[in-house]
Amino acid sequence: MDAATGGAPTGSTVLRNIGSLVSGDLSHPILDADTIVVTDGIIRFVGKSGDAPDVAGASVIDVGGATVMPGYHDNHVHPVIGDWTPRQKTSDWIDSCLHGGVTTMLSAGEPHIPGRPTDAAGTKALAILAHKSFANLRPSRVKVHAGAVLLENGLTEADFDDLAAAGCRLVGEIGISGVKDPAVAAQMTKWAQARNMKVMVHTGGASIPGSGVIGPDFVAEVQPDVAGHVNGGPTSLSVDDVARILDTTRAHIEFVHNGNMTTLGKMTNLARERGELHRVVVGTDCPAGSGVQPLGVLRVMATMASTGGIAPEVAVAAATGNVARLHSLNRGIIAVGTEADLVVVDAPLGSQAKDALGALAIGDTPAVTIAMIDGAVMFTKSRNTPPATRSISYTPSH
Repeated sequence: MDAATGGAPTGSTVLRNIGSLVSGDLSHPILDADTIVVTDGIIRFVGKSGDAPDVAGASVIDVGGATVMPGYHDNHVHPVIGDWTPRQKTSDWIDSCLHGGVTTMLSAGEPHIPGRPTDAAGTKALAILAHKSFANLRPSRVKVHAGAVLLENGLTEADFDDLAAAGCRLVGEIGISGVKDPAVAAQMTKWAQARNMKVMVHTGGASIPGSGVIGPDFVAEVQPDVAGHVNGGPTSLSVDDVARILDTTRAHIEFVHNGNMTTLGKMTNLARERGELHRVVVGTDCPAGSGVQPLGVLRVMATMASTGGIAPEVAVAAATGNVARLHSLNRGIIAVGTEADLVVVDAPLGSQAKDALGALAIGDTPAVTIAMIDGAVMFTKSRNTPPATRSISYTPSH
């Protein structure tokens, strides 16, 4: 197995004595199971220990009554090349986010690269370069989906053919690059969506030089797949604005850490009351002016659960299965046949909560003790979260 390139691991791992199993699936967020069997990077069994297959020579994770969830998906990052960010002069930020349980990241554009080209040929080349770079080298094995093209005037439909042929599947936040006219953005959005690319629109106030204030009318005209950071990136839309986006588009609404946590709770309540929690996705919007937030996804889930009137397992689904479904990824759900990207979490030592779900429900940051990507254990103690209440052990195969 090559940890840098993310080559497929071999062998089996059994996770046993699971206290709570959070599926990531909004329709069935809690599973009645205490055992998972992973073989060759894929989940092969989910169920009760008495029904689990015997796997000779398997590695064993004794969860000790703690909680297992899918690895978290950050729907909004701004990578450059590799595990560094020139805006924050920070190295190893992706690895730090892994220690917050994030196993998948989706780019919202690569605007912070020094000297970023703003002509049509340059912006297309940058997207293809970023996509291919992260496909060839996965920092800390995290699945970074990069190469989100930033829309610039002069892009043609043929350019989107080239982007799709190169494997680019994302359009970065419309509004932080050169295209400001909603009619032009709407045409390019149609070209992108016809090629199965997912499109995000920046919403709220200006975040970087060159961006502007974008409200629900712009989003309605463009008809993107995601209304980015509706709770602020950095300043928030109103709850009424978000209701208008839900009324006038089929877009997902995105909650991020780099925003207003008060309106995040109110917007969670809005989605719950409307029965549209399936349209909520979670991100951090980092690296940004507020820095890198390795525990940002955890904090968004905790805010949603503690102030948004929803069960914590529903908040987890917004940061896992909802994002995976949006991007057609075979992960984010704990089910037979999906990629084994998992986290073992618990109530942090000293919390008033009894387990990880209870911690989220009262607004505490859960302890991440183990993260797995494609069945490979990345660490057995997070350097960024508090320690766990329970004793959790990992015995690798010999």
